[in-house]
Amino acid sequence: MAMLGDILAEARRSSDEFESWLGECMPDLLARIGKAAERSGESAAEYVRGALADFSQFASEEEWAGLTSRMRDSADPGTACLLTMVRWRLATESAGGGAEHDRRT
Repeated sequence: MAMLGDILAEARRSSDEFESWLGECMPDLLARIGKAAERSGESAAEYVRGALADFSQFASEEEWAGLTSRMRDSADPGTACLLTMVRWRLATESAGGGAEHDRRT
C-alpha cells in the first residue's frame, strides 16, 4: 500500500497526465481549472500542483479526514487525492478566501 507522501509525490510528477485525463473524463472540471489557472497566471498543470501544495499547507483537520476517507474508499486513491485537492482549491478560491488569501497575508 502506498503512503500518502508517495501518492502526493506521484501526483506532483504527473499533473500534466492528470490534465489530459481530466480532458477526456471530466471536461467541465478541466474548464474550471483552466479559468482559475488563467486568473492566477498559471498553466493548468501549475494550478494542479498548486492545489496539492495549498491543500497540504492550509486544509483543516476535517478536510484532511475527508480526504483520507475518500482515498480509503476509492479503487484509485491517487486520483481521489488529486480530485479532492483540486476541487478544494477551486472551492476555497470561489468562496473568496482560502489558500489564495492565506498566501497574501
